[in-house]
Amino acid sequence: MHKDGQHVEGVGLVDIAARFGTPCYVYSRAALTRAYAAYRDTLQAHGLADRSLICYAVKANSNLAILNVFARLGAGFDIVSGGELARVIAAGGSADRIVFSGVGKSRAEMRAALEAGIHCFNVESASELDQLSEVAGSVGRRAPVSLRVNPDVDARTHPYISTGLKSAKFGVAFNEAFDLYRHAAALPHIAVKGIDCHIGSQLLDPAPAAEAADKVLALVDRLAAVGIALEHIDLGGGMGIQYRADEPAPAASDYLAPMLAKLAGRREKLVFEPGRSLVGNAGLLLTRVEVLKPGEEKHFAVVDAAMNDLMRPALYDAWHDIVKVSADETPTARAMRYEIVGPVCESGDFLGHDRLLALNEGDLLAILSAGAYGMSMASNYNTRPRAAEVMIDGDAVHLIRRREEVAQLFALESTLP
Repeated sequence: MHKDGQHVEGVGLVDIAARFGTPCYVYSRAALTRAYAAYRDTLQAHGLADRSLICYAVKANSNLAILNVFARLGAGFDIVSGGELARVIAAGGSADRIVFSGVGKSRAEMRAALEAGIHCFNVESASELDQLSEVAGSVGRRAPVSLRVNPDVDARTHPYISTGLKSAKFGVAFNEAFDLYRHAAALPHIAVKGIDCHIGSQLLDPAPAAEAADKVLALVDRLAAVGIALEHIDLGGGMGIQYRADEPAPAASDYLAPMLAKLAGRREKLVFEPGRSLVGNAGLLLTRVEVLKPGEEKHFAVVDAAMNDLMRPALYDAWHDIVKVSADETPTARAMRYEIVGPVCESGDFLGHDRLLALNEGDLLAILSAGAYGMSMASNYNTRPRAAEVMIDGDAVHLIRRREEVAQLFALESTLP
């Protein structure tokens, strides 16, 4: 969002709302490019440009236009489903730059990824490893694998997005990984390629990631001592973004520095899987005030966006800055503390608590830092069509997803005979 609070790049938000309606997600191509360049330039400054791969975590925002922007920049992709594999290919991504994560890959998904020729499977259990070997054998291939190792490191983030503790469902327990690697190396349809580790999301302190890197490197060296030489080390993603002024986020160069210092002089290729930090602050959600509802204890501003459009506040009690972007200030409005809520029939349907705003019905608001886990987690709860999505590129405006229509929401359903 431009510093004047009214524009994204060269386009006015009021004009976007008038043209495409609300709620509407708005993204900046320039912001996406800057975020990717921060990773690329950091790796280049450490002399790692030729032996590193930045795999965008598709789950953060899977719109084809966003995937295409990153594909053009040379990114790889971190996927967690067969659907995301299909999206990446449709968007122009290269299969040999895809890593496939996730604890519950189906045999059909394994087969599709093998046939596409992906870079690597991040295997998360002994059972998955054996299933993958069977599937690879059935199609006459060897599956390239890393084990996602759970280092039991506290990421110090929200418990729903902390994935590196031994109580998490993700990854292979650290004390079991060595033996499982030896088993993998003996399987005829498995090609052991690397190691993977991802401890969580929205990390503002690089120390936990650096601690996890220490454990990963110790295991890599232990494996090398018994003849299992790994080709790449994947340290995941998770770098956080700034959602509010009192919670500054690190720059990519500062966040990566402690890990890169530990990796200096090693021969393995490096892989990173950033998601939120590439798209989070490149997008916002436009919404309009429908009803102002003052009360004895709380004042409510009911907007046309809801928890089905942006789940993070209801799911995580997450904070998003909310700013007024209407063109004119109406003299009758006075600043009040509002609960910003949607029309969904749930008490948990809120987008922001206790926000000081001068509002009138019809005002346009922007919910900031909504580029990650906004549209990708959106639903049709209450039979609400999902929002339109728009990409701004300088002065150009591109509709990258049309607003759904109600009839589309039940087009695949049928009544009983």
